[in-house]
Amino acid sequence: MAFPWRSPGSRPLVIAHRGGAALAGENTAAAFAAAVAAGADAVETDVRVTADGALVCVHDADLLRLAGDPRSVAALDLATLRAVLPGLLTLAEAIAASAPLGLLLDVKLKDARVLPGILGAVDTQDAGGRVLLGLRDTALIVAARALTDLPVLAFAADPDGAAAARGVGADWFRLWQGDLSGERVAAVRAAGLRLAVMVGQPRAEPLPGYPPFPVGHVDGDGLARIAQCAPDAVLLDDPRLLKVGTPSTARHAPVVSPG
Repeated sequence: MAFPWRSPGSRPLVIAHRGGAALAGENTAAAFAAAVAAGADAVETDVRVTADGALVCVHDADLLRLAGDPRSVAALDLATLRAVLPGLLTLAEAIAASAPLGLLLDVKLKDARVLPGILGAVDTQDAGGRVLLGLRDTALIVAARALTDLPVLAFAADPDGAAAARGVGADWFRLWQGDLSGERVAAVRAAGLRLAVMVGQPRAEPLPGYPPFPVGHVDGDGLARIAQCAPDAVLLDDPRLLKVGTPSTARHAPVVSPG
């Protein structure tokens, strides 16, 4: 059964950021399982490539934050990465572990050569009905559109880039919580795009005008303001905040790596 990426319902989809990083280790099978138990609709995970060509689910370009190791993901082979990060998932493993939830793949790379491998992994597990491709580059969206009809979320750097994203084939547009405004939401809607809101700070160093929480974290006031914009999806570390209204446990958490 297809996940409603193309036709979300009256309430926003709850997407567990980095698999549900407030629930267990980020981008791990444990986080995915906890997200299911917490009532999330979907999980988001990050995709990078190792030195030996394996697709893996790691957010940062290097291992410094997660393991105190300055080496980059791209410079290490899969076996070495597994030794440093025991909970590491390959993309194939993440696709299997995320079922039956929706799966947002945040592709951290801009090289179109990564796309066939990602699409092949999705096809191998017949997971196309659950997947939303998150792409960060206009050219990459164009390349994806030549290969697949999977829905695409534009992780655009420009919060005013909705029309441009739609012009190259995106179906969704991401706005950071701090960039929300009536005008921008209207522009997303006018472009015919679905709106996904990412909570928290977009940078390790807090930006003026943004909520005083790290990426993925939010309080009740922030959720209330987001709700006024009627988004189609919200990305946050703790899906319980939207499912059952529990208090945020992240209010005093330190700012961590940007989303």
